[in-house]
Order: sequence, then C-alpha cells, then structure tokens
Amino acid sequence: MSQLFLSVFRRFTFSGLVALGCFGISTSAMAQQSDEFSWWQTVKDHVSNIADNGNDDYYFSGLAHHGRSTYSAEKLATLNEHAWGLGYGKTLRTGDGNEESLFAMVLKDSHRHPQYQAGYAYQWLYSIPHTPLELGFGGTAMLMSRQDYFDNVPFPVALPMASIGTKNARIMFVYVPRLSANKNNGDVLLVFGRIEM
Repeated sequence: MSQLFLSVFRRFTFSGLVALGCFGISTSAMAQQSDEFSWWQTVKDHVSNIADNGNDDYYFSGLAHHGRSTYSAEKLATLNEHAWGLGYGKTLRTGDGNEESLFAMVLKDSHRHPQYQAGYAYQWLYSIPHTPLELGFGGTAMLMSRQDYFDNVPFPVALPMASIGTKNARIMFVYVPRLSANKNNGDVLLVFGRIEM
C-alpha cells in the first residue's frame, strides 16, 4: 500500500509539491547542495521516509462552513456545506513528538463538484493534561484541483490547520481565509476526521 500511495502521490504532486518545502526539513540541510545530494534529493528522501515509515491514515470529510458575515444569504443558499469525501495518507511522529503527514483526498466542493488535493502537513502537538487528548497546530501545503479555478489544473495552496484528538483518531480543521474585501469568497472552515491505523 505504501508503494502504491507513494507512486500516486508523486505523480499528482511532485511537479509542484516542492513549494511545500517540507516544513520539517531544516534549511541548513537544504542549503548544502552538492552534485550527489541536492535539496531536491533531500525533499524526495524526506517524502519517501514518511511514505515508507508512517502509519496508514484514512480521512473522512464532512463539513465546509462558510463564514456568515462573508457570504450573502442568497449566495449561502446556493452553496454546498456537506463536503463529503474520502482520503488516504501516511503520518509519521517526529523525534520531538510532533507529526508530519502526506495525504491525498477527494471531496465535494462548495459547488458540488469533485475537489482533488494532495500534499504535506506538519503539526505541533500538545498533550491535554490528565486526558489522552492532544491539540495540534500547524499548516498544510498542497496541490488542489477544482473546476472553478484554473480549469481543473492543479495549483499550490498553503493553509493553517488545527486538530484535536488522540494519536489514532483526530478531528481536523483547515481554514481558507477571506481572499479579498469583496463578499462571497474565502472564509471557509473545512472540518474532517482522520483515523490512523
């Protein structure tokens, strides 16, 4: 399963996924370029490490909440907030207890069309005392493909994310900020679940 995931992930994302920078890779390692070991090789090795050694994840999408002060009532009436979807990924705990993930998902967008996305996420995790729960804060960088942007041509996106849950099951939140002063764009909170096997 790891090899299949890595193959699909590379095909969909490597042309533009370098933009993610793999938050967990130190800039000093990327700066030490040589003929045998370039920053590109560092990124590929890092992605391969997560894909080969990470645990399997299954994603279940369900809610896309549009900000009520950003969208008019008329526009809200036309939008889909049931962002049903599925995904698969790999998550690896870092040495300091945080986590890195690779993922690929498809979900129903605000206009009821398929939205494809694949990328990288990094979260700093904080245990809630006297509970098995953890809070996570971080970000994700991905390539996304939507019918209403660039005619389905994948484009890069970097977004903040947060989560709450245990090591094996988390509720995840990704926020798309408002893109301009104009109404009816951005300001969307995507809520989805992740189960780690």
